Amino acid sequence: MAEQAAQKRKKVTIPMLVEKMKKGDPIVQLAVYDYETAIIADRVGIDILCVSDTGGMVLFGHESTTSVSFEEVMYMAQAVKRGSQYGLRMVDMPYMSFHLSAQQAVDNAAKYVAQGGAEVMKCEGNQHHAKYIEAIVKAGIPVQGHIGITPMRMPQLGGFTAQGKTAERAKELIDDAWAMVDAGCFSIMCEVTTSEVCEYLAETLPVPVISLGAGNLAHGVHIIGSDLFHLYEKHVPRHSKIYVDLVPIIEKGLCDYRDEVRQRIYPGKEHTVFMKEDELKRFKEMVGWKK
Repeated sequence: MAEQAAQKRKKVTIPMLVEKMKKGDPIVQLAVYDYETAIIADRVGIDILCVSDTGGMVLFGHESTTSVSFEEVMYMAQAVKRGSQYGLRMVDMPYMSFHLSAQQAVDNAAKYVAQGGAEVMKCEGNQHHAKYIEAIVKAGIPVQGHIGITPMRMPQLGGFTAQGKTAERAKELIDDAWAMVDAGCFSIMCEVTTSEVCEYLAETLPVPVISLGAGNLAHGVHIIGSDLFHLYEKHVPRHSKIYVDLVPIIEKGLCDYRDEVRQRIYPGKEHTVFMKEDELKRFKEMVGWKK
């Protein structure tokens, strides 16, 4: 059924996302890091495949996204490009890859497009980064703005804590979102803001609003792909839902493999190639094997 659905799909575009917003059809956005997950996500109909810098923590063991390199995100982007053809491919620009100047922002975004197969960028920040985001958009590369909890600014925000709990902070987030829309962003993602902030933005912004841990009243939802399957055990955010816990399944598979190797059960005859009798006889004569 999934393959049949994929065959009928059209390539996801920004106008299609805007049309979904107008019709009230939820947009499904997923953080994807690898080739096989990209294939499956594309096959089942995910709208936006986001190559998130959190993949550097899940795949490469970084303690936070601030140490994930430009090159590591590029590797993930290239893998997702090879595995997808329908979902809109988004790259989450990593720490300090667009924050220093407009020229740096455009150069790095262009590399992700030309070398990584990205179609749009995601830039996390606030109104102070809008001028650099605007430069990317003016260069012809669409951007989804990312507000709320922005992992690159954890110390400044007081750690991993929900944003917009006070009226003043909520107003700041609204200003951040509008600055990004004014800079030309085609969408805004709210990460762990209060539901009220996300709902207000969904009601007032002219672009699709995506919720990551910001309630169920936006135009769409984003989730970290590994969180769906509990593949990052160090931390499971409150907003994430484990749909299938793969950890015990993987553990059992590895334990069974370990035990069968130790007991010489695996590999069995069905997994093994043997010489034909006449060739085996000739081989033994050649090497003097007496067995």
